[in-house]
Amino acid sequence: MMMTSEWALILDEADELSRMILQSEQVMHYREAYVAVYGNKDIVQQINAFQRMKDHYEDVQRFGKYHPDYNTIMKSIRAQKRSLDMIEEISALRLAENEVQDLLDEVSLLIGKSASEAVKVPVSNPFFQTDSGCGGSCGTGGGCGCSA
Repeated sequence: MMMTSEWALILDEADELSRMILQSEQVMHYREAYVAVYGNKDIVQQINAFQRMKDHYEDVQRFGKYHPDYNTIMKSIRAQKRSLDMIEEISALRLAENEVQDLLDEVSLLIGKSASEAVKVPVSNPFFQTDSGCGGSCGTGGGCGCSA
């Protein structure tokens, strides 16, 4: 592939878009929330303890309910997960992550649709899916408008 002035212009525009995304309000909120979580030693210790428990949980999952520690581990991991979810800084980080993901989904849709309306862009939020059909596997026999 040869570098042409058109490619150089596209690369410049991509750099500008990247800069705009990195300077967006959503990314700034994400950075603040990230620092609030990972700058707090107590929260980091809880996250690390949960990660160790999660590793143990994965070992237990290989054997399922036949593992001798199955019930203990299942209750413990749920309790740790719940205690992490109740920490305000962690919930703020998750909300900020979702905001950044929504921004990236919107940008991806705009870029994809600018190339062609037929471009399918994977998005994490069903709100952003703009295609009218369901892909033909809805089970209504085409009642939703798809080509079943």
